[in-house]
Amino acid sequence: MSTESQAVYKRILLKLSGEALMADQGYGIDPATITRIASEIKEVHSLGVEVAIVVGGGNIFRGVALSARGMDRASADSIGMLATMINALALQDALEKQDVFTRVMSAIEVNKIAEPFIRRRAIRHVEKGRVVIFAAGTGNPYFTTDSAAALRALEIKADAILKATKVEGIYTADPATDPTATMFDRITYLDVIQRDLKVMDTSAISLCRQSGVPIHVFNLHTAGNIARVVRGERVGTVVCAEPESKGQSGS
Repeated sequence: MSTESQAVYKRILLKLSGEALMADQGYGIDPATITRIASEIKEVHSLGVEVAIVVGGGNIFRGVALSARGMDRASADSIGMLATMINALALQDALEKQDVFTRVMSAIEVNKIAEPFIRRRAIRHVEKGRVVIFAAGTGNPYFTTDSAAALRALEIKADAILKATKVEGIYTADPATDPTATMFDRITYLDVIQRDLKVMDTSAISLCRQSGVPIHVFNLHTAGNIARVVRGERVGTVVCAEPESKGQSGS
């Protein structure tokens, strides 16, 4: 069996939050954590999967929170875009230390350190086996990196979005505050929106719904989970157009 035959997806968009990079230190980038994440991405890449990544910036700067405290939202979001650039460059360094060819493409012009995002060039990079990291969100204020992930996934024709989180999947309620919360194995885009489950913002879910791109939500902190999703194992929650079947959690 070839390595490629082990993967159920040919091309994926991995959404990483900035918080995923800081571990328990509360701020910034934890070297051990980013090295581990890079190792897991390399494992998926070795299966013959084409990988693109959107990374957030919440470990460095969170625009929404600062705008709520009085900062102009457009200014706060612009600073947040620069925070994603820091994370993208750090992730690129971690991947290249493991001999994974990587390109950072930015939605804002920072030509000294990253390529501008050009859709056809991005597709060409992933076709050539390079991991592409999309930085600076959509390049516009008022849009989250979740929206950027959905948009880039559609633009490069990714087969699926893998949203790495700190919980096992999507629950009926916040499991940290509600001990009766149960996890969905599968849920429709419309149910996520109607239940206001906040796994991704509404615009991101709507974009995926229009194009039928499935979203896999899973716990990044469980070693090997990215590869498990790519291999088609039942991990976390899948958001898709199909209705829930009987006997699934959260029904």
